[in-house]
Amino acid sequence: MSAYKDFAKANNEYVAGFGNKGELPLPPSKKLLIVTCMDARINVYGELGIKEGEAHVVRNAGGSAKDALRSIIISQRLLGTREVAVFHHTGCGMLTFDTPQLRSIVKEGSPGDAAVAKAVDNIDFLEFSALEDSVKEDVKFLQESPLVLPQTKVTGWVYEVETGKIRQIV
Repeated sequence: MSAYKDFAKANNEYVAGFGNKGELPLPPSKKLLIVTCMDARINVYGELGIKEGEAHVVRNAGGSAKDALRSIIISQRLLGTREVAVFHHTGCGMLTFDTPQLRSIVKEGSPGDAAVAKAVDNIDFLEFSALEDSVKEDVKFLQESPLVLPQTKVTGWVYEVETGKIRQIV
């Protein structure tokens, strides 16, 4: 069964408790942007006590700051965020492969398709081999980026999927 078939029912339940959330301002009230992984085990709002309207949350494979940079620029320059928190997590799939392996898998899934081969060869999947080092590298990338506002507070964290705990790395 397709997951989308449950959307309308779940949305009706959400709407029933929606209240005045439609009046929330566009800029996040905490002036905070969180970069984290797309992993389905992560509930950013629950683990950090963030409520709707308080922070931008950018999710991608691995919680990559490089991959999130476009959103960070928009959030800072147009919507006033001044703090970025980077969250990576234990048990992340980005620790399990490297770019050449994934490129091979994609090409093998479309044998002889030159367009697929060319397109996937242009992607850096931004995998990493050491969790805490990846957090430090992402924080450093943002701190050194000329596109991130100079006074931005950037912190780096690890979320433990096994316990729900967070720990600050940077």
